Amino acid sequence: MSIWTKVPKKSMESTVEDIMDMPAPEDKGPRIIAVANQKGGVGKTTTAINLATALAAVKQKVLIIDLDPQGNASTGIGVDRKNRRLDTYRMLIGGTKLSDAVQKSNVPGLDIVPAGMDLSGAELELVGMDNREHQLKIAIGDGAQGYDYVLIDCPPALGLLTLNALVAAQAILVPLQCEFFALEGLSHLLKTVERVQQVFNPELEIQGIVLTMFDKRNNLSDQVAADVREYFGDKVYKTVIPRNVRVSEAPSHGRPVLMYDMKCAGAQAYLHLAGEVLRREGHVSV
Repeated sequence: MSIWTKVPKKSMESTVEDIMDMPAPEDKGPRIIAVANQKGGVGKTTTAINLATALAAVKQKVLIIDLDPQGNASTGIGVDRKNRRLDTYRMLIGGTKLSDAVQKSNVPGLDIVPAGMDLSGAELELVGMDNREHQLKIAIGDGAQGYDYVLIDCPPALGLLTLNALVAAQAILVPLQCEFFALEGLSHLLKTVERVQQVFNPELEIQGIVLTMFDKRNNLSDQVAADVREYFGDKVYKTVIPRNVRVSEAPSHGRPVLMYDMKCAGAQAYLHLAGEVLRREGHVSV
């Protein structure tokens, strides 16, 4: 029995329930989204894992490309380090085809290209390569056909790995922690996006900003959220990801929170976020 037969539809309200009953959208090729923020600890990898899982739960075929040398996205969905022989490093530097590096996860509809520690040396090796900013785009090529979404989990830095992700992607999704310093970091990221648009990838767009680690007991969370919404308007998702113990626990079990505890507030928030993403991508008309 599929794990998704256990999803309590009523707890998702009409937003996600309606999506699950929709016919598959017309195949327009994969939508490649970089999940990026150069500030660490903002819930970037957690968002990549759980948004991918939520999209898979609503009938989308999803691929995660783990581009962070820490390999947390790979660990978070249960890929053992000894099973990462063909990884993003070998895809970027060694010429391994995307199709050869893809691994099935324990989540139905979700695959991953894992990352290992070798990827930490890729920044230096990329420096001397021709078209160094385009290596990920070249490596992906046509190999992502058949997927609805490709989510690239970027490292917490604005180096060559993140630049490769932004050149390969069609859009960027920015997880933003509800704290003061996160706003300062966001301005640097957006300047980088503007430069990438001007020089390498004019099609790159900001898909959305998702507020993470929201603590309703903290007035600062409310203030940061209000400031971000005032400045960025509709680019900020209505869905807010709360601080949630179950979300923090799930990676230690090698499982997305939607498989670890579907009913917790964090899991429900990511399901609603998936609904918003699909609306923005035109898969839902309301």
